[in-house]
Amino acid sequence: MIFSREYIGYLARRTVKHLIDAKLITAGDLKDTESRVASSLIEELSLEDRINDEVRVILDAYSDEMRKSGAQYAEMFKKVKTELARKYKAVL
Repeated sequence: MIFSREYIGYLARRTVKHLIDAKLITAGDLKDTESRVASSLIEELSLEDRINDEVRVILDAYSDEMRKSGAQYAEMFKKVKTELARKYKAVL
């Protein structure tokens, strides 16, 4: 993940504060709301990590074929990652 969990917690606190100040949301339990926003941010930001892991598994399965055909790992990684991002409707 590109951000630390502490920074994501900070972003969640600031986001909740901003939304409350703008009267867009109300929060009975502020800490719970911040925690839920932080969890959602972590889940969304870790999507790219999960996609990268899946790409590695796929490319490992085809490593012999790639070696025989002379395919470049970095190029194939990028292509497979693009396809998976499209499949999951993710914006990376």
